[in-house]
Amino acid sequence: MNILVLNCGSSSVKYKLLDMVSKEELGAGGVEKIGMKGSFLKHVRRDGQKVILKGEILEHQIAIEYILGVLTSQKHGAIESLDEISAVGHRVVHGGEKFNSSVLITEEVIQKIVECIDIAPLHNPPNLAGIYAINELLPNVPQVAVFDTAFHQTMPDYAYMYGIPYSLYTKYGIRRYGFHGTSHRYVSKRASEFLGLDFEKTKMITAHIGNGASVCAVKNGKSVDTSMGFTPVEGLMMGTRSGDIDLGVVTFLMEKEMIGSASVSTLFNKHSGVLGVSGISSDMRDIENAVAEGNERARLALDMYEYRIKKYIGSYAAALEGVDVLVFTGGVGENQTGTRQKVCDSLAFMGVKIDAELNRVSRGKEVLLSTPDSTVKVVVIPTDEEFMIAKDTLEIVETK
Repeated sequence: MNILVLNCGSSSVKYKLLDMVSKEELGAGGVEKIGMKGSFLKHVRRDGQKVILKGEILEHQIAIEYILGVLTSQKHGAIESLDEISAVGHRVVHGGEKFNSSVLITEEVIQKIVECIDIAPLHNPPNLAGIYAINELLPNVPQVAVFDTAFHQTMPDYAYMYGIPYSLYTKYGIRRYGFHGTSHRYVSKRASEFLGLDFEKTKMITAHIGNGASVCAVKNGKSVDTSMGFTPVEGLMMGTRSGDIDLGVVTFLMEKEMIGSASVSTLFNKHSGVLGVSGISSDMRDIENAVAEGNERARLALDMYEYRIKKYIGSYAAALEGVDVLVFTGGVGENQTGTRQKVCDSLAFMGVKIDAELNRVSRGKEVLLSTPDSTVKVVVIPTDEEFMIAKDTLEIVETK
């Protein structure tokens, strides 16, 4: 059975076609700059060869038409016809409190996703655009929604509530939802398998560290806390997001700079974090290079970035009342050996010890980094959200 996974952003569509029998990736890639000048499709063929196709791609349905065309093309495709696509799995960022698991997409489900637009105005509309496009282009193919927020619906109320009037929660649904749930669910389960542990009897902290970043406390297979909140801006300092900040700073800047809600949102989501502090880049590789050249602002950005990770891991160890496993994943978590070393060295008081030489050479693969005498097992587990989406999609369409 072939499952097409779609991740639709505001100006992009990422995709992956997976054969769920052989577990083979048949094709993958993405459309960038939708609705803008210079839009293009980047496709990775089954043999690993990369192809870039340029064209005028004005909206998401056209982008998905391009994707389906490439996947079935004689020169670059992996399947002969669209009939070979058995189902489509969509990443949907926000399910609010309406969804605690992945679901088969129906008109009722679509309406509930629409109802979540108020709390996810930047993310849910393009996710819906992908669903609408498949309804038009592949009307007889079942679709499944896999929600970033679903895994965190097991958080207790004292963890997800804000200290604001309760009426604002009941009226607007203002609470902490958390994101990266599909990634945290995948790597926590996979880490348990990798280490031979019982997932439902393990205390684990998963650190999804990339341009967007979050930490999750997983107790006995369930998320009990996570660093992102009502929006993805809360928590760790990220590539362009500020992370935790005093609300007073927001209102102060709105008054002093005479800016409205849209501008202040852009400031804290697009121009802050590592980019804002360093003034160089949101890419941690660029920051590490600048630090090596003696750039002090880059050093400050890196110190802040790593400090926040350490602080959240420490706080979640307290929330879990102990921790068995620490998992690193995401672009930085899987590849930036210096950040892993710095964070783990600072957690020595918890009994965390890693093999420095093994850490130095381990990039982008599953590996146990902790030494035999470490009281916490430390592992790197590359995330695979697309596989998790495809797996959920397969299970749901097979039982419908």
